[in-house]
Order: sequence, then structure tokens, then C-alpha cells
Amino acid sequence: MWNDAVELRDFYATPLGQMARHLIRRRVRALWPEVGNMAMLGIGYATPYLRQFRGEAGRVLAFMPAGQGIVPWPPDERGLTALIDETDLPLPDRSVDRVLLVHGLECAESVREMLREIWRVMADNGRLLVVAPNRRGIWSRTERTPFGQGHTFSPRQLSRLMRDNMFLPTQTAQALFLPPFRASWLLRTAPAWERVGARWCPRIAGVVMLEAGKQLYGVSLVKPRVRRRAAVVAFPQAARRDG
Repeated sequence: MWNDAVELRDFYATPLGQMARHLIRRRVRALWPEVGNMAMLGIGYATPYLRQFRGEAGRVLAFMPAGQGIVPWPPDERGLTALIDETDLPLPDRSVDRVLLVHGLECAESVREMLREIWRVMADNGRLLVVAPNRRGIWSRTERTPFGQGHTFSPRQLSRLMRDNMFLPTQTAQALFLPPFRASWLLRTAPAWERVGARWCPRIAGVVMLEAGKQLYGVSLVKPRVRRRAAVVAFPQAARRDG
């Protein structure tokens, strides 16, 4: 079952959600330090992590699955979000350079079809970055946050899932070593939790992150499916921020 988009928005408005966004966003940027003039697509609820790229990437879109619902983004500006069927993305083949999948994989009912659609719209040298709840992490053991709902994954399981769907893992990372509690004193110590956890206890991170590229050989062995073609959405030019 999909997390509701409004509930996700409300979570990221809390102090705990803001800290989670900050910690994960830092790791996303570390994995993707350069995105100049690239076409970027967020799938699931990726908007908290896309904002940092808007002044740099050539184009940015956020696709929210119909089962999840949609909230406008960015606020008070021209909308860059669209409500979609995650198994039938309204984009041309090889049109996206970077795909960020957050709050999507753990809730999807048709994981294989969704990943095949992502593979289709990615450029041959494109990259997919998946952020998913860690099976061994503390965050997956409580339903008070979005990272404690849906399927969970170990790094090995996530890597195998990517390989089974024509992706080649290139690098991994972890984030959210902070316990999922709302105490203000605990939130203030979040950077220390991240440093200690990344060095000594990487297996207990709240989320696992895996970047993967397209596997291009052996594609002819994949049986094509008859599919309904949706209207194609052209990437809008991303608005440039002043200052």
C-alpha cells in the first residue's frame, strides 16, 4: 500500500522529518555532485530531495504514483509534479539522465514493471538512485515514520533486485543512523550519530541507497509486452533561481 502524499508532506514538515531530509539529502548530493544541464526525474515522493538540484539541472520533474496521490511542488511556483501510473511513464525512451526513486520501491505493487519503465526512459549512460528502508535499521521497526512502512531491503537484496531488472549497481551508501525519536536534544546530536554510525555500525542505518546504471547487453532476451501508450510529457525548462 502506498504512503499518502499528504502524510508524507506532513512528516517532512516536522522537526524529525526535516532532519531526516537533511541527512539523506547530504548523501544524495555526495553520490551526485554534478548534474549540470541534465534531465532529472523524481519518482515516488522525491520532492524533498530534488530542490537542491533545481538551480543546476537542465530539467526537473517529479512523478507521483496515482496510488500515492499528489501535492503541488514547488509551492507558489510553476508546478513540476504529475500524477502518473508508475508502470507506464509518460516520457520518451532514453529521455532522462538521472532518476531518483524515494518512497516508491517499498510500496509499489508491480516492482518489476516499474523498474522496467524506469530502465526504458533512462538514457543509456543514465543513473538510477534508489532510497529504501533498511531491513536491519531501527527506522523500519516503527510505523511512526514513512521509513517504517512497506517492504524493507538489505543492501544485498536491493542489489539483487536491481540486477534482476537489468540494472548494474555502481555504488551504495547509508543514512539515518539517528534513532527515530522526536526529542529536541536528540535531533541536535544527529550529525554525531551519522559520523559514528557510518564508521562503526553501517548495517543499522535507517535507509539504504543504491545507484545503478543500465545493463545494455542481453536486452533482446526480454520479452516485450503489449502496453498502452500514454500521452508523452515534455520536460519543462527548470526555472532558474536568482542568487
